[in-house]
Amino acid sequence: MVGIILASHGNFAEGIFQSGSMIFGEQENVKTVTLMPNEGPNDVKAKMKKAIASLNDQEEVLFLVDLWGGTPFNQVNSLFEEHKDKWAIVAGMNLPMLIEAYASRLSMNTAREVAAHISRTAKEGVKIRPEELEPAKATGAAPAQQTKKGIPGKFKYVLARVDSRLLHGQVATAWAKTTQPTRIIVVSDAVAQDDLRKKLIQQAAPPGVKAHVVPVSQMIKIAKDDQHFGGERALLLFENPQDVVRAVKGGVSLTTINVGSMAHSPGKVQPNKVLAFSQDDIDAFAQLKEAGLKFDVRKVPNDSKGDMNEILRKAQEELNRLR
Repeated sequence: MVGIILASHGNFAEGIFQSGSMIFGEQENVKTVTLMPNEGPNDVKAKMKKAIASLNDQEEVLFLVDLWGGTPFNQVNSLFEEHKDKWAIVAGMNLPMLIEAYASRLSMNTAREVAAHISRTAKEGVKIRPEELEPAKATGAAPAQQTKKGIPGKFKYVLARVDSRLLHGQVATAWAKTTQPTRIIVVSDAVAQDDLRKKLIQQAAPPGVKAHVVPVSQMIKIAKDDQHFGGERALLLFENPQDVVRAVKGGVSLTTINVGSMAHSPGKVQPNKVLAFSQDDIDAFAQLKEAGLKFDVRKVPNDSKGDMNEILRKAQEELNRLR
């Protein structure tokens, strides 16, 4: 796997590394190099050499640096000539760039391939509100990912996820990169009635992917439509398992439910860090299991899968003790 070194002035590299881990999961073969106020170029070069030596493969190395021409960049560049047929340097490091690099190296074998691929995502990650402040797009710019419209056939469901946060960073980046949806559909009666939340969700969609908010009844109708959604890849987001039960009973053909996050609230117990359950939640998951659905308990694709049966058992025991 391509090794990645994040280099910056101050602790920026360490902070963005932590943010990337929160969104895309813990990463191997990634190191950080920082230039602190009391350090000079030689200190950075020594750190850089140590970081390179610690990678599994010193041949394929991608350097993401904060500033072109800054000391971290210059020290990488001084080592670059002897490895320019393999290594690659990308300046202007931002979080979309880092996440795209993590995703890309799962399928790309060289640092130069990854470097060439991540530039567009890094630029698309820079957005402005209000939108009229955005610079006009240049003529001939590459179009966003196109979806197929009006082709006979039904949706292919690439992921169905229970997540009380709905469309957020882990979904818009890690899961969208892994599953490659053409549409992200939030299925919720409550959110469908909230114009502000609908707008925020639509704005949070990753580039080239359309985001929609529909009530459960509308999702059931859409799922039965075999005339307009051929070639479409849908990622479904539910706030709670009860809505999943309604959707499945109504005819939404799901086989697996990814369980990512369920927020704590009064009356719920929390058997692990990210999942909290009421008795209604536990009963809903029991109905889904009885209907033949499988559970994939992961926050992000790189996480190991949790044991849903064991999690539910602990939750039930905690609820029983509270009665």
